[in-house]
Amino acid sequence: MMESIAKKKPRPRRSFTPEFRAEIVELCRRGDRSIGEVARDFDLTETSVRQWVRQAEIDAGEGDGLTSGEREELAALRRENRRLREDVELLQRATAFFANETR
Repeated sequence: MMESIAKKKPRPRRSFTPEFRAEIVELCRRGDRSIGEVARDFDLTETSVRQWVRQAEIDAGEGDGLTSGEREELAALRRENRRLREDVELLQRATAFFANETR
């Protein structure tokens, strides 16, 4: 007989305020507790807390990578780029349509 393996139920996605994240990062930086301990104490995933700590280091100029502001700007530029590509595609179709109409 095969034992049934219970799958872990996926955790609902939660969002946290920048202030809360900053407090968690500060707790990790103090060095009293490990990142894993802080994560467990606040029912957070260790991966998320590590990302918050890493992003805080980048924002403070202590690590390599995009700052939070640069990430926001990149996301906005990507959205604008997508919209402009769609506009160009629409204009190309309209040009082709009107070129056929005038023949």
